[in-house]
Amino acid sequence: MRAAAIFGPGASEKDLKPFQKNSQVSWLVGPLANPSEADAVLIFGGDGTVHRHLAQLVKLQLPVLAVPCGSGNDFARALDLRSFRIALAAWRNFCSGAGNVRTIDLGVITPLITDLHVATEPSAPHYFCCVGGVGLDAEISRCANRLPRWLRARGGYVLSLVPALWKFAPVAMTISLPSVENPNALVGRTTKATIVTAFANAPSYGGGMKIAPQAQLDDGRLDVCVIGHMDKFKLFCLFPTVYFGGHLSVAQVEYFQTDRLKLETKEPHDVYADGEYVCRTPIEVSVARGALGLIVP
Repeated sequence: MRAAAIFGPGASEKDLKPFQKNSQVSWLVGPLANPSEADAVLIFGGDGTVHRHLAQLVKLQLPVLAVPCGSGNDFARALDLRSFRIALAAWRNFCSGAGNVRTIDLGVITPLITDLHVATEPSAPHYFCCVGGVGLDAEISRCANRLPRWLRARGGYVLSLVPALWKFAPVAMTISLPSVENPNALVGRTTKATIVTAFANAPSYGGGMKIAPQAQLDDGRLDVCVIGHMDKFKLFCLFPTVYFGGHLSVAQVEYFQTDRLKLETKEPHDVYADGEYVCRTPIEVSVARGALGLIVP
């Protein structure tokens, strides 16, 4: 069998050595150009590393093992790969022919090109594995990405909350959802001041924040969490409850599921997914059913 290893920031070939022991596997290091080069891909890193390679992984259609070596590892956690040791055991089972591969969905963000003289048309889509969003969480991700890696891995998202919250102002957002009468048409809802709009394929982001506690990786749905305008002290107090999904009981929080949506803002705003910058609004978000096969425990 042949396998390819991809290393994110902070990971290296020394992390690969336990996977090379007692196995009849030939190894390549680095991204693959075509699926004939390997039988599986191992990614040593966190959500951002997985995110950056998703488009190519979808093209390759090879089984992928996410080895948690990043600062957040929410994607690996959603797959029950909660430690390096568990990932190693899953790999050994795979090598022994256990067939422990799970097919999952991915979220897809498509930037919309708008021009006064040209009809709105889609641009190149971007895959995401965990959670994407517009608003305060995008600002927090931007602040966290400026921190040293060792600090990001030790609560960088939490540390970035206060400076992001201090300068953040609610954003007027319009979310369009499929019409009940015509599912192919998107109908806009009332524009309102919003702090966060998060669209999730997996339950958590930011190192364990369960923004979408009901999300599943293979149900063909996006879980959408919209946090409306509230004063900053109340928002600061709400923040810890997100780690166990307690925010869903707050009046200003709306939670629903959909397979597609369009999000627009009066002025362009940054869109982040899996902790990485993607594009600016307006966007459409959808689900790619069964897009990826993952090696699981």
